[in-house]
Amino acid sequence: MRNGKILFSLISLSLLANQVQAKEVKSKPTTLPSVVVTADAKEGYKSESSSSSMRISAPLLDTPQSISVVTQEQIRDQNITKMEEAARYVPGVSVQMGEGHRDQVTIRGMTNGSGVGTTSNFFIDGARDDAEYIRDFYNTESIEFLKGPNAMAFGRGSPGGVINRISKTADGTQKRRLVLTGGSFENRRAEVDLGDRVNEKFSLRLNTMYQKSGSYRDSVGFERYGFNPTTTVDLSDDTKLQVGYEHFDDARTIDRGIPSQNGAPYKTNASTFFGNPNENVSNTKINSFYGIITHDFDATLQLKNHVRYTKNHKFYRNVVPGVISGDTLSLSAYQAQTNRDNFTNQTDLTKKFTTGSVKHTALFGTEITSQNSSKVRWSGIFGSTGTSSSTVSLNNPTSYDSVTYSTLSTYNKSNVSVLGAYAQDQVKFNEYLELTGGLRIDRFETKLKDRKNNLNFERVDTLVSPRAALVIKPQKSLSLYGSYGVTYQPSAGDQFDSLSVTTKSLKPEEIQNYEVGMKWDVNPKINLSTALFQMNRSNTPASDPSGSGQLVLTGQSQTRGLELAATGKITDKWQTIFGYTYQDAAVTKATSNYSAGAKVALVPHNVFALWNKYDLTSDWSGGLGIISQSSQFGDATNSVRLKGFTRFDAALYYKINPKQRVQLNVENVFDRGYTQTAHSTNNILPGSPRAFRASLVTDF
Repeated sequence: MRNGKILFSLISLSLLANQVQAKEVKSKPTTLPSVVVTADAKEGYKSESSSSSMRISAPLLDTPQSISVVTQEQIRDQNITKMEEAARYVPGVSVQMGEGHRDQVTIRGMTNGSGVGTTSNFFIDGARDDAEYIRDFYNTESIEFLKGPNAMAFGRGSPGGVINRISKTADGTQKRRLVLTGGSFENRRAEVDLGDRVNEKFSLRLNTMYQKSGSYRDSVGFERYGFNPTTTVDLSDDTKLQVGYEHFDDARTIDRGIPSQNGAPYKTNASTFFGNPNENVSNTKINSFYGIITHDFDATLQLKNHVRYTKNHKFYRNVVPGVISGDTLSLSAYQAQTNRDNFTNQTDLTKKFTTGSVKHTALFGTEITSQNSSKVRWSGIFGSTGTSSSTVSLNNPTSYDSVTYSTLSTYNKSNVSVLGAYAQDQVKFNEYLELTGGLRIDRFETKLKDRKNNLNFERVDTLVSPRAALVIKPQKSLSLYGSYGVTYQPSAGDQFDSLSVTTKSLKPEEIQNYEVGMKWDVNPKINLSTALFQMNRSNTPASDPSGSGQLVLTGQSQTRGLELAATGKITDKWQTIFGYTYQDAAVTKATSNYSAGAKVALVPHNVFALWNKYDLTSDWSGGLGIISQSSQFGDATNSVRLKGFTRFDAALYYKINPKQRVQLNVENVFDRGYTQTAHSTNNILPGSPRAFRASLVTDF
């Protein structure tokens, strides 16, 4: 799809919708009020509540868990379009390379079975969204980062926490917004948000996006587009139906970064590409449908049912940098295709009642999930060598050697079926004391057919996940809490689509979280919070010390840490986001990837982040951010260390008129060279040099 045609179509669609509405108003007056709500009406960077952590709408002050919410105003002010940008000021969360073609994160030092960040942490509106791709936030209202195991609410996996996107939906308010962005490295992007109430019972909304951009990395770029129509129907005064569909397409060059040498990233220009950019390609196509129906029987009893079906198709191939030997670098290659159909049905029944003077908010729910996956992978053969490896000179590491993918290495078809039931009660004894207890039971069944070797594997686990928390409120604006929770990581892998002879008999890993914390609404506009936590991971696979070649569940790891956060308005003109994290994530008993005493990869001990926005006048505003973190190890063996860094970002905003504004975002203001993250010892990503993005935001 060509850039010019897409941009023209988006703008035309916006203008056409505006003209149609104007004609309707002239020819057919209506008694319904037209309400215009823009992002400027939001309360800035501070969020008041979350419905994700306990599956009931509750103030963050009363939620016994560390939660960071990236609001719509923060998304807009920082020009957030991807996961790495969303997590910059979130304590306890780090985003990794994901091999250049997927979102991959570490939350509180919890990784997948290979010792790198997990891909099972992602949800959308509370439903699982863990396929491997790079997400875009064009249709996202806010992003919730929930730290610590949360199996009671979300089920298996997600050992360190959950990232839940809240979608933009048809809410009955008028929206007419066009955002055009351009910047460094041929960054070009357009977004349109259109919404309105058709009549007293029916509302529509459309969010759409197109982007085509290059990169500070040589030969790297991507092109993506998405559109997401939604509708809301008030079936009655007590019943509401929301329906939506999204199509998303992402095509990009896979960037596997740079290799390492002598325990550190190889010293080269940050733009140098290692491998073959002609072979390093990825394409993801997603079609997702959902429906949410909510019925209020009365003021105390509500039933909610959420159905979501998503079809994911992904193809990728890449030439991967390997080990440096002298002045040469080894290369390998592979390609893969994955297809996945996800179906989820969640039902929540919420009941409020009292027993004497004690108030209860009880939750009963069920979840039915079916996940069918197919994964095929082929190894590459280089034309110049006729083998699975090739070498290039470090003086010229970009190769255009032909590659054929004829060796089948993996061909798996899998089905995951989950039947879950959960119950929870939030008990308010008085205005000073609250107790929350819950229990979830999941029957987790995995069937896998290894078509390459004609083998079949099956495993069934019954997972029991408790949760208990106490909240003490010495005053209405201050809460002290303690919580305990458990989650499990099944042996079928991070994507729940792999079983083998060595893993089929392994029980799930168990992750326990102990957390105490404080939340304080200093005033209605700013919140301070702190959390101390310890996470224990057990039943981790390890090599059998007897030498049988089998895996045994003796591995253990532990993360201890401190989080500090402040979010909101210091004054009417000054907004801030502050986060600090101290984490010590280490292996206490050897696993199949780590030796005892090793530090968990890509978990720096200290991370400090501070963002400030100040309204200089009624029309001009400025923003300044600083991100600083200590060194971290790039791999499970702790053989490569990535140096710490400090980076400054900035922004400038100008309101042209009440309906138009321009903004300039600058990343890495002082153009400092640094290493951002990694995936392994030889997949290391340099940070971006100074980069500019300018946006024009128009409401009409």
